[in-house]
Amino acid sequence: MRLVLLRVGLDTGCRPSGLGPIFRDSSFELVWIPDTLDEDEHCYGNTTGRHGRPFVAYLSPSQRAAAAARSMHVDPEFETCTYGDPTTQKSGLKRLETGDVLAFYAGLRPYDFEAEDALYLIGYFVVIEVTMSHDIDDVHRKQFFQGNAHVRNPKRCARDQDHLLLIRGGSDSRLFERAVRISRRGQDRSGKPLHIQSDEMVRIFGDFGGQRSIQRSPPRWVAPEHTEMAWQFLHRAGFK
Repeated sequence: MRLVLLRVGLDTGCRPSGLGPIFRDSSFELVWIPDTLDEDEHCYGNTTGRHGRPFVAYLSPSQRAAAAARSMHVDPEFETCTYGDPTTQKSGLKRLETGDVLAFYAGLRPYDFEAEDALYLIGYFVVIEVTMSHDIDDVHRKQFFQGNAHVRNPKRCARDQDHLLLIRGGSDSRLFERAVRISRRGQDRSGKPLHIQSDEMVRIFGDFGGQRSIQRSPPRWVAPEHTEMAWQFLHRAGFK
């Protein structure tokens, strides 16, 4: 088994910008990034999260009016458990095989209590398929990946076809009910605040070859000597 961590969800570099909310009981909402084509039916204003509020409610008041009609890029999606990416930065994910684990983390901001923003594990896929979109036919793509944002929109699918990596998780994949914090505050070389792995997470996942910054990073592959411990930790978190 191989295990890799990938950051997803809205962040402060997006427009609209922000972080998804985490609540006092560690429940949370995964708020997705804006859709570049802005043609998806899932918008910040018309899509309701697990806590009964539209996602636009978690944006700053100054952004809500403009963002309400903006489409979200719902990827990864946890209804049929698919993830797609056409970028070279994520191309290494094609190394994943059946039985490997793709774990997702996101930046979250306290909603109903006072605390600092942090990075949290929010779910995982137990992989059952990894393929380039151009290596499968339309029937297979629609049967197994129609729920994915890159496939659901014909314009995007045609645009990304030559480089689109598609990953599908099995029935034991899950979006957590409770997020698990994995970061603490550190500093970059210039002294700016930076999210780095907490000491506990280094013990569980390793330090990724000394690259403890996980603020905005490429996929982080867990070293073989940490994989079993990391998987057991994720699996327990998935049932809390």
